[in-house]
Amino acid sequence: MSKSSRRLRNRGRSGGVGGGASGGAGGMMSRLQKMQEEIKKAQEELETETIDVTAGGGAITITITGHQRVQSVKLDPDVVDPDDVDMLEDLLVAAVNQAIEESQKMAADRLEPITGGMDIPGL
Repeated sequence: MSKSSRRLRNRGRSGGVGGGASGGAGGMMSRLQKMQEEIKKAQEELETETIDVTAGGGAITITITGHQRVQSVKLDPDVVDPDDVDMLEDLLVAAVNQAIEESQKMAADRLEPITGGMDIPGL
């Protein structure tokens, strides 16, 4: 009997692709497929879910999606000072960076229960 024949026969008995008591690779593929579907659903929800982040004591409000896409920027008119554009620019940078961080945390919190904490590239 050749080695390849022995391997195929042993794999079949251990519950490999053909199934078996433990589910083996077939069960794992089913679980992975379910995880993929759950991840896709969560990503679709994150695409439309938004959070509002304020900076500068409410002077700037950024609305951002779970996909880190800025939807809107609102400025308190009192913060717009033509003589101090640098301050406004600094506030905007801080607000956008904070919004991105919070959006990434929201996405991680949503995906963590699905992935079980696995670090999956691209998520």
